[in-house]
Amino acid sequence: MKQLQRWLAKQSTLWVGFIVLVVAASWLAVISLNQKEETAPTGPADPPAAPIEFGPVVDDWSYDPATASPESFPGSGTPLGVSTRVTSVPAISADAASSNLGFAVGGANDISNFRQNVAAGFLPSPADLSHEGIFYDYFFDTGQTQECEELFCPSYTTAVSPDPFSGQNDYFLSVGLNSNISADDFARPDLDLVVVLDISGSMSSPLDSYYYDGLGQRVARTDQAEGPSTKMVAASRSLVALLDHLRPQDRLGVVLFDDQSYIAKPLGYIGEADTEVLAGHILELTPQGGTNMEAGYTVATKMLTELPDDDPDERESRIIFLTDAMPNTGNTSRSGLTQLAADNADDSIYTSFIGIGLDFNADLVSSITQTRGANYHAVHSTADFVRRLDEGFEYMVTPLVFDLSLKLEAAGYDIKAVYGSPEADLATGEIMRVNTLFPSLTVDGQTRGGLILLQLEKTSNDTELSLTVDYQDRQGQTQQNSQTIEFSTSDGFDNSGIHKGVVLARTVNALRDWLRYESSQASPDQPRPPIIASDDYRRGGIPVILEPLELGYWEWTSRSLRLSAAYRPVLSSLRDYLSVEIEKIADDSLEQELDLLDLILGSDS
Repeated sequence: MKQLQRWLAKQSTLWVGFIVLVVAASWLAVISLNQKEETAPTGPADPPAAPIEFGPVVDDWSYDPATASPESFPGSGTPLGVSTRVTSVPAISADAASSNLGFAVGGANDISNFRQNVAAGFLPSPADLSHEGIFYDYFFDTGQTQECEELFCPSYTTAVSPDPFSGQNDYFLSVGLNSNISADDFARPDLDLVVVLDISGSMSSPLDSYYYDGLGQRVARTDQAEGPSTKMVAASRSLVALLDHLRPQDRLGVVLFDDQSYIAKPLGYIGEADTEVLAGHILELTPQGGTNMEAGYTVATKMLTELPDDDPDERESRIIFLTDAMPNTGNTSRSGLTQLAADNADDSIYTSFIGIGLDFNADLVSSITQTRGANYHAVHSTADFVRRLDEGFEYMVTPLVFDLSLKLEAAGYDIKAVYGSPEADLATGEIMRVNTLFPSLTVDGQTRGGLILLQLEKTSNDTELSLTVDYQDRQGQTQQNSQTIEFSTSDGFDNSGIHKGVVLARTVNALRDWLRYESSQASPDQPRPPIIASDDYRRGGIPVILEPLELGYWEWTSRSLRLSAAYRPVLSSLRDYLSVEIEKIADDSLEQELDLLDLILGSDS
């Protein structure tokens, strides 16, 4: 009996232990389940994006000049059937690139057309020279002292410097354009891209001359069309070079325009395009007819707006124009063409211009590219364009910051002028505005074009500045950054970045004043000289003198480079000033500005 009792007691102990283990395990399971519920996402996980299934590779080029039918479009009502050293930015080694990118403003991405016109002995247009364009030719120390933890982090430096002409002190504030974007992690969105290629008669002229100097007729010049240095060849080769920067999941369409427009390649995935055959078609193009930019622009817009909205991934829509920008039919008004770009920008379709040739009309394009998400630069050789694409295509098509405004609250200073922004004229005594910032390469801690310069007017001895920046990101979310700084009132520059910015801004100001003066010296009633016809129009070997052509507003003949006596001492003093400041800044790339001034000073009065 006692043995039975001992056995039952032992079994009871085992059962109690078993029950305790079961309860403990259940309790742990409940805790674990609760923890999983607390950390689980509140909604279903997004499924991974399905890879794009490409169809067979095809040749879908549809343009044949012998049979091409123009595209119709809801335009303005005009019938479509109417017919030295000049390379400014050195090549960048990938090993020198910094870990983070910075920003640069939209608008002009160089002043190469200004430099090339001077080198060729032509007087540039004032529009060829902009502050943002010359800033993009250089790298700047932005004055960043703290790690950037947001998409956009402005940094500020100050300067007090005597004006080289008046001797009076000028006060400057620079806005450094920094970001937290890792260069290694940066990836542009997939592109829906329509390239609009100018095939008008003016594209037959050589890259190094003005079309209307040599012919003055809106027809193809067969004596030049096959030459390696024509604008048509350069534009075609530039488009072929661009193909190398597109990915299989990018869409590409090509629109051609003369006095009409033609869809040469429907919008489709690069992964389904025979790019070698496509390149061959592009290189076979020849120029003809007038220039209807409106027609090309409107058809390109229609192609992008008719895309099916069924792609779950974010994509970037952009129109890239390759043109000399001399429209002479259709809607040629500045306001009309600018409005087309603005309307597209409202629909997140952005515009880039690649200006071709010495007679590229930067005046028109600079107006158009003041719109949101827009930019431009000029091409004078295919090799230069290829290098530009290699260094910056991904950045050029990816605007990241929109509607930037800086508010200055300071008892002692007002904003007098803004340098380095296409929207400089929109500045008030308190507000600076910039439509768009694009990512920009940073090398050895300095950012290409990474600076906007404010000239301040001193109103009292209060040196505290309160600066508030508002902007929108790509998702339309408004962000804000506020800082308070103390303005240094002692003569000098906080760093080399603002020093370089001030020197370049003063250089542009003096040169633009000179260009305006020279332009004002031309008599508006002076008749255009007669134009000697090309070999195509000679009769029996005798040169034919054509009547002066009544050119359109955006068409022009060249003017010889000249420096009037009134401005010779001004530019001579500017050169002396530059020489001293360049030595202080210790940036050899600034020597090209001295070379430029030497060319101008060496010209006849």
